[in-house]
Parts: sequence; structure tokens; C-alpha cells
Amino acid sequence: MTDKNPDPDSLRAPGRSGGGGVPPGETPPAEGSTPGAGPRETHNPTRGWSTGPVVVILLVAALCVAFFVAYALAV
Repeated sequence: MTDKNPDPDSLRAPGRSGGGGVPPGETPPAEGSTPGAGPRETHNPTRGWSTGPVVVILLVAALCVAFFVAYALAV
């Protein structure tokens, strides 16, 4: 088993110009956008929250406010 350097010699690598850059025809074209790269979304609600969770959150907030107001008046 011989140990070879995995990095090629930059002076003898194909497609390299003398200045260290890559000639214009050697680079691949730019990638396109990737909007379809992920899984397909089958459940994506378009509207906001339904009424039930909003009512529950508002009810809990109102109970907290009422508790602190009653506590402030009792002291």
C-alpha cells in the first residue's frame, strides 16, 4: 500500500491556467433555485389560527388578569 498525496499538484492539474485561476470554460454553470428540493407539503393551512385556540388563550389571559386585580384589591 503506497501513501499518495490526495491533493493533486496544482501546477499539473488539468484545467488550471498559469495564474492559478480556472479558465472560463472549465467551471460548471450556476445551479438553479431549489424550491422543489424538499418534501411536498400536503397540510399547509392558508388561514390564521382557528377560533378555538384563540378563545382559550384569551380566556386564560383574562383569568390571570382577574386574579392579579383581585389580589391587588385584597391587599
